[in-house]
Amino acid sequence: MRIGLVRRGFSSSGGAEAFLRRFAEAVSKAGHSTVLFSDTHWPDWNGELLRLPASDPLRFADALQKIRPRNHCDFLLSFERVWECDAFRAGDGLHASWLQRRAAHEPPWKPWFRGFSKKHQSLVRLENALFSGGARRVIANSGMVRDEILARHPFPAEHIRVVYNGLPAAPPRTANPSTRAGLGLGPEDFVLLFVGSGWERKGLRFAIHALQQAPDARLLVAGRGSRRGLPNGDRVQFLGPRSDIPDLLSAADAFVLPTLYDPFSNACLEALAAGLPVITTTANGVAELLTLGVHGSVLDNPAATNALAAAYTLWADSGLRADTRPARLERASGFTIERNLQETFAALGLPVSTP
Repeated sequence: MRIGLVRRGFSSSGGAEAFLRRFAEAVSKAGHSTVLFSDTHWPDWNGELLRLPASDPLRFADALQKIRPRNHCDFLLSFERVWECDAFRAGDGLHASWLQRRAAHEPPWKPWFRGFSKKHQSLVRLENALFSGGARRVIANSGMVRDEILARHPFPAEHIRVVYNGLPAAPPRTANPSTRAGLGLGPEDFVLLFVGSGWERKGLRFAIHALQQAPDARLLVAGRGSRRGLPNGDRVQFLGPRSDIPDLLSAADAFVLPTLYDPFSNACLEALAAGLPVITTTANGVAELLTLGVHGSVLDNPAATNALAAAYTLWADSGLRADTRPARLERASGFTIERNLQETFAALGLPVSTP
């Protein structure tokens, strides 16, 4: 078979790009070929690449429709919102759900003004098309996303499969005193780690606000974003983009992501695999994997800084962290790349197998 893959843009650190490469490699090893439909060059792409010049999601979807992609492949798997495909991987969740959750934390004029944006209108329009017959199958990366699709659209439940993300197999690192010392942290400091860009969506301002009620906590922020509108905090260190996230995880005591919307945060899964308790919200698909007080803490409202500070205080207990660490490592160990690929192939009904 010839498998068509659809992805706009390219990011060397993108999770969807990493998954797509692994998927294409497994398909190739099974004796099949791939063709990638994109609007940009992909470095070191081994299969065929068809570029569709397009400046926005709607134009890209139109360009894909125009070339009749099924003339170039036997099966079309899209990682983008397009008009139609054999299968759609909803790795970014639902744009309509993100807009709704975002509006709950904004003054009323902002969502009203955003309603006139062509970008947002286009994304929601494409979603409506996909979930109203445009996609034959859907892969959601969490039960949260599956339930959002079913609540908003007349899509057959039996054609949606939840396939959780996976991580490469790697032994957890032990605590790294040199990394802590290099960051000016002492052995007795309680260190929280926040990783990610898009700080508004990921709730960084709430994580900083909660520090005011947790005087013993320190917060490390790794990633790119604007500090405009963030509260001041003398116990916050902005580290910028980092390539040594495993070292930072080994230096931290807990991971915090009070996100407004995250279909499934890989950063949280990586933290769990490093043995850290994860503090997040019900708007994060990873929350489905967490047992409260064992794997971490889950908040209903990211803006509830009292509850967030209480979670900081809970996990500042080094004894609790040590006692529950084995359970976190065990839970994360089941979410591997190999399992993810096998379940993806099964969900798509493709005649391929993984090594």
